[in-house]
Amino acid sequence: MDTDKVKIYGARVRVDSMSKVADIEAAEKQKMREKVQKIIAHGINCFVNRQLIYNFPEELFADAGILAIEHADFEGIERLALVTGGEIASTFDNPESVKLGQCKVIEEIMIGEDRLIHFSGVAMGQACTIVLRGASEHVLDEAERSLHDALCVLSQTVNDTRVLFGGGWPEMVMAKEVDELARKTPGKKSHAIDAFSHALQAIPTIIADNAGLDSADLISQLRAEHHKENSTAGIDVITGTVGDMQKLGIQESFKVKQAILLSATEAAEMILRVDEIITCAPRRREDRM
Repeated sequence: MDTDKVKIYGARVRVDSMSKVADIEAAEKQKMREKVQKIIAHGINCFVNRQLIYNFPEELFADAGILAIEHADFEGIERLALVTGGEIASTFDNPESVKLGQCKVIEEIMIGEDRLIHFSGVAMGQACTIVLRGASEHVLDEAERSLHDALCVLSQTVNDTRVLFGGGWPEMVMAKEVDELARKTPGKKSHAIDAFSHALQAIPTIIADNAGLDSADLISQLRAEHHKENSTAGIDVITGTVGDMQKLGIQESFKVKQAILLSATEAAEMILRVDEIITCAPRRREDRM
């Protein structure tokens, strides 16, 4: 809404009286009035602008009963257009061709000392903004990383809806099958297969250790449970015991689990292919005395 102001003050105008200056200001106001009237005629009741809205167009919007919001964030406008079903206009020459977005309530809310504009009842489903608050930057950074990981898992689950039971259940099932294969394999290969089984059991062990539980006792209980048919046992970190993951509803993304196991296996294979390490001699300090 400030393009006309830039054009007027970016040009050099020579006048011989104050009346000419008044004529220029009147022409500027008239041009702005025509632009605002085009926008109002489109049937809007809220106008969101990325840039500054000057007093005169703001008064025109207020007289027409239209809420004018200025200095909006660009990414916020993109998300707002997406959830309201509207379009972002880069010019106001033909505002009647722009598709309008729809929402039920627009309100100003306070979070801490910050004022935010809240749009609810949007046309294209629900969208939300997650606000993280903490006592220190370290706490906020940790919360942001955890939230980012959770959102990445959710996005992958949307693409591939297959899920597995959590709590170390997939690793224990795979470890059981690998153990069976190790028993049937003769020779030294059985040791490598057995080592892979122990590596898989490291995941539920880490889950128990991170929860401050006795990992050795829980893994032995978990191993005994998985020798039963169709067991859905896993580690319940809330109660500190072995629980039924199906009843507890603890699940994780199949695609994420698959990517983790493939990456870990490829990294282990790459390290095992290294048959020799050449170390550089330590640097000697030159005596320049």
